[in-house]
Amino acid sequence: MGDYGPQERALLESAAAQLYQEALRDGGLSDGDPRLAGEGRAALDLLVRLGLLQHAEPGRWLPEDPGSAQSRVVAPLSQEGARLLAESAEWARVLGSLAQAWRRSPRAADRGPFSYVHGEAISDLLDSLVADAESELLTAQPQSGRNAQALADGALRDVAALERGVTMRTLYQHSARRNANTRQYVAEVTARGAEVRTLDEFFNRMIVVDRRIAVIPAAEDLRTAVVVREPSVVAYLVDIFERTWERGRPFASRETSQLRGIAAEQRAMTVRMLVEGHSDPVSAKRLGVSPRTYAGYVADLKAEFDAETRFQLGYAMGRRGVSGHEPPAEPVEETDEAPVENPGA
Repeated sequence: MGDYGPQERALLESAAAQLYQEALRDGGLSDGDPRLAGEGRAALDLLVRLGLLQHAEPGRWLPEDPGSAQSRVVAPLSQEGARLLAESAEWARVLGSLAQAWRRSPRAADRGPFSYVHGEAISDLLDSLVADAESELLTAQPQSGRNAQALADGALRDVAALERGVTMRTLYQHSARRNANTRQYVAEVTARGAEVRTLDEFFNRMIVVDRRIAVIPAAEDLRTAVVVREPSVVAYLVDIFERTWERGRPFASRETSQLRGIAAEQRAMTVRMLVEGHSDPVSAKRLGVSPRTYAGYVADLKAEFDAETRFQLGYAMGRRGVSGHEPPAEPVEETDEAPVENPGA
């Protein structure tokens, strides 16, 4: 039968499929049919190789059932795919054991406590670190900047680690709750034992593997990462994570009191951004929302304090001593669920 790849499939989907359908319609094709000349000859040859056309009568090609061709072509490809997957798993196992030996060697220690990784190599590094994780992953991930493909790739990588028995805790900002792709990712990893919490604001992007290696941004544009192997610095970063984790709210919870608390924290954060005089783009980024959503938060505050301008809003908040650092009010029992964010934003 020979090998069949993308080129043969493309030919079958176009010219060969059309020729086959015309043979069905016309009850076959004669040897002298003009459709079998020129470019049609390649289509004919492929159909013959696949057994879809046979010279069953003198001087005439007749169509055959594609079912037999499907078993001859698809089954070998499936078997080859299974073989390649098994082989790739074996390669990963062998190279993984070598990677563990490398980490314990003096050569690895010679790289020093800090190293830098740039551009696309960052993703490859994270894939490698997560694949080598033995016990624990701690990640802090601001909502901004993660697209659907990045989340899908991360889900495959993280699910594989979880299924090996690695524990995982992840921090997001409250705004991540509004993102459908993030909710899908969280559903996939929490179904396999991961824990996810959210905060009004927290430290920058970070991943810590087995409390021995941390990866943090080296610059605001995230094009360079710092790989930290210095134990004291990694321990410091883990301590920050743990303290922040304690303040987080479980991602999956939809209790009314929690949703009301999240709304209050985002309101307080917006007040602090205004009081401190940050620009709208900076404020929106720190809350992990779009500038349009942040503008909606400010509009809500104007309505709350009966102010038409930001100057009037600042004056009204100042007179009432509002700074965004006030302790949260005691929750009031209500029957309706309070919205997390401004629905009109």
